[in-house]
Amino acid sequence: MKEKIIIKSPKQIEGIRKASNLTARTLDMIWEFVKAWISTEELDNICNEFILKNWGISACIGYHWFPKYTCISLNDTVCHWIPSKWQVLKEGDILNIDVTSIVDWYFWDASRMFTVWEITLKSDKLIKAAHDAWKIWIEQIKPWNHFWDIWYYIARHVEPLGYSIVMDYTGHWVWINFHEAPHVFHKAKKWSWEEIKPWMIFTVEPMINVWKHQSKLLKDNWTVKTKDWSFSAQWEHTILVTETWYEILTKTDKDFWFKY
Repeated sequence: MKEKIIIKSPKQIEGIRKASNLTARTLDMIWEFVKAWISTEELDNICNEFILKNWGISACIGYHWFPKYTCISLNDTVCHWIPSKWQVLKEGDILNIDVTSIVDWYFWDASRMFTVWEITLKSDKLIKAAHDAWKIWIEQIKPWNHFWDIWYYIARHVEPLGYSIVMDYTGHWVWINFHEAPHVFHKAKKWSWEEIKPWMIFTVEPMINVWKHQSKLLKDNWTVKTKDWSFSAQWEHTILVTETWYEILTKTDKDFWFKY
């Protein structure tokens, strides 16, 4: 049975808009701590302390038994790596920090790519390609467009560069649940014909791999790696569809501090 898409009311949208930048401010805050010799567990704890001080709570901790407050995915990890005191950053690492917080029972979700000191040209080009794909997707959001139409623009950009789009994981609707229906595919599936309508709220988070799109789930039932061990990159925003275009809810003035 097809799940119903929830169109948000003006009251719900106003509540979401007021609180949604906590996730983005958390990502603004954490970048100065991303450096060699810090563990991903330390970064996770710093994020959680900031969220708590700003009257929010992490949506990750305890979600289907996830044991930490954020997802911090390094190098060949596509998504959902569990932070660990044993995973210490080193020069040349690239990582995605994915933060989802709850304020007044509303959920918000965003992630950004970070780098540790000097990275390779290959990694730099991957991060830029993922950032461009993310921006292309967002710019296609407008009322009465279809999700199935949009993926074409991402594929047309990244695939000629030799990259692939992960098909196993998707964006999603958010509001009073971590993940609401339907899924937002970043490369088309036959059933992804949903029409974009005003006052929808969902995440845009295309995941781009250096080589093939296939992924594998590790034994912890969370960490997703590229199957060929190539690097992966991802950026994410939560988007509100307006009557004429879109509004990025998880954005701050520092949102594009990165050179991309």
